[in-house]
Amino acid sequence: MAEEKNLKPAAVDATDESTHAKDAGAKKGGKKDAVAKDGAKDATKKPAKAKGKKKAKRRLLTEGRAYIQASFNNTVITITDPNGEVVAWASAGSSGFKGPRKATPYAAQVAAESAVTKAKVFGLEKVHVYVKGAGNGREQAIRGLQAGGVAIESLTDVTPVPHNGCRTRKSRRV
Repeated sequence: MAEEKNLKPAAVDATDESTHAKDAGAKKGGKKDAVAKDGAKDATKKPAKAKGKKKAKRRLLTEGRAYIQASFNNTVITITDPNGEVVAWASAGSSGFKGPRKATPYAAQVAAESAVTKAKVFGLEKVHVYVKGAGNGREQAIRGLQAGGVAIESLTDVTPVPHNGCRTRKSRRV
């Protein structure tokens, strides 16, 4: 029986079309549905959304931290407040560089300048810089922070260095 309802006849005469049109209008919410039984108009309108939590206002910060992660493929600069909550970030890739050009010192400088301009909105003036990695953009990213108009309070290298490292390969016998 369910199969018979889904099948449409090949040729439909004019009387059948008018009945189908009436059915379609009723299903889609025609004029009959627009007025509710109690007389209120537009009963199909959705209720207003409930207001969520209010977005916390960021206070102006004058001092922060800048984390520079310089890998061989990209340079990422993250600027945080003193508690470590991210205020702004930028990378060579997000600054518009693709492929091998992301690894250049110039890309690191542009990324650092764009991160500083984003953080300046919050009133950033001084940063403590933490550099990690051995990429080409290490020094140039620091210069980019200075060029952006931020005073550097301290500079710390936090690159992980193995104390003894991994076990070396066994010697090759020829």
